[in-house]
Amino acid sequence: MLCYAGMPSPEDQPKTLVADVFIACHKAVRSGLLIHRTTRADKEFHFQDWFAERLKEIGVHYDQPARKTYPDFRLVEIAEGYEVKALAYPGREANYDCNSQAPSGYHNGRSIYYLFGRYPKDADPDDYPVIDLVVCHGDFLNADHDYVHANKNVKGFGSYGDIMIRDRKMYVAPTPFALTDGTTGQITLILPRDMRPDPRLQAVGELGRVEADRLIVGYTFDLRKNLLVPRYAANPGAGEAHHFAAYRARGAKGPPVAMRPPAAAVE
Repeated sequence: MLCYAGMPSPEDQPKTLVADVFIACHKAVRSGLLIHRTTRADKEFHFQDWFAERLKEIGVHYDQPARKTYPDFRLVEIAEGYEVKALAYPGREANYDCNSQAPSGYHNGRSIYYLFGRYPKDADPDDYPVIDLVVCHGDFLNADHDYVHANKNVKGFGSYGDIMIRDRKMYVAPTPFALTDGTTGQITLILPRDMRPDPRLQAVGELGRVEADRLIVGYTFDLRKNLLVPRYAANPGAGEAHHFAAYRARGAKGPPVAMRPPAAAVE
């Protein structure tokens, strides 16, 4: 298991199974274990099935994934969760939709990890490989642990005043493939730098993200003009750097991992 550094003794340190999970995924990809399509449902469910097999291989118990639950896999013996995202390649891979929760490294008492796997867009419809894979701590995508997602509504819309407008938020976040160089074609793990590395891992890069000067704290929408206007506030953590380390399985070959120049925005 990995442990957070800086604690008085190993017994007192919060533990995580992320290294075990990552190594299981690494072995499966390198062994050519395919994603198998059992239904006509979207491919993200099939990638969840592939990931579930990795958890079973290492004897990890989890709550069964279901629609509208977050994260997808909630471990039982340890306060940890995994959100799984399948990305077609070539295709949309720079960002992804977060329908139920803004990304974060902590949710409802659990540390959250994200697993992004790319598969060939024109592969066999029933069995297809994982091209590359990134497991990352949620803080790499968003370090805010305080925001709580909620869907709200307003009533009284329409000529008769009996239509409800539901504010169902969708967040669009960058993927690690868009944020980093050196992850294409590789199997990579990204963790906060202060987590003590597992001996089965080798460091392949240091990564950093810096908090923005301001935060969106609200928005208004003009129904007549179809105009969405954000409302900003100063970020108390403006300029704060969050440090991460990139790892691969020991002995794995590949280029170093580094941050790409910051993008202007996620379109």
